[in-house]
Amino acid sequence: MNDRELIRLTDFFKALGDPARVRILCLLLEGEECVGGLADRLQMTQSAVSHQLTVLKNHRLVGSRREGKQVYYALADEHVRMVIGMGMEHVMEG
Repeated sequence: MNDRELIRLTDFFKALGDPARVRILCLLLEGEECVGGLADRLQMTQSAVSHQLTVLKNHRLVGSRREGKQVYYALADEHVRMVIGMGMEHVMEG
């Protein structure tokens, strides 16, 4: 692994280092959701959820699609689903 790859991997794990972001990812395991829906379910402001989604999107953990004025977010790919699932399994076993 070269230095650039090492930094990218470290940044990936840093993005998972915030409880709000992990909560968002766990909700997105259930399916796509809009900012307002996530904010309601998390009891957070839409602004706070949007900020966290921006971080997750910048780290390619979530993707988005626009439907009219609404933007829906979902896990970026199966790798993200696997990392969250494996992390949950690890925590539950210990």
